[in-house]
Amino acid sequence: MIPRASRTELVGVRNGILLVRVTAAPVDGAANEALIKLLVKRLGVTRHEVRIVSGEHARQKGVLIEGLTVEHLRARLRKKM
Repeated sequence: MIPRASRTELVGVRNGILLVRVTAAPVDGAANEALIKLLVKRLGVTRHEVRIVSGEHARQKGVLIEGLTVEHLRARLRKKM
C-alpha cells in the first residue's frame, strides 16, 4: 500500500502482491481504513468481511476477505482493474 498518493486506486499486481494507492496519510489508522473501504467497494463485500491480519503498521499488509475464494477474488480484481 502506498499512502499519501494522489488517487485512491488499485494499481495492479506485482510478484503476486496487489498494489494499492490511497490518498490518506498513515496516521491514526487512516490509510488502513482507506484500504479497507477501497477493497469493500471494489470487491463487493461488506465491511465486516475485510480485515487487516498482519502489517497494520507496515506498507505490506496481510488482508483477510471472508467469503471469497482465491479464484473469486482474482476474477473480481480482474474486472475492476
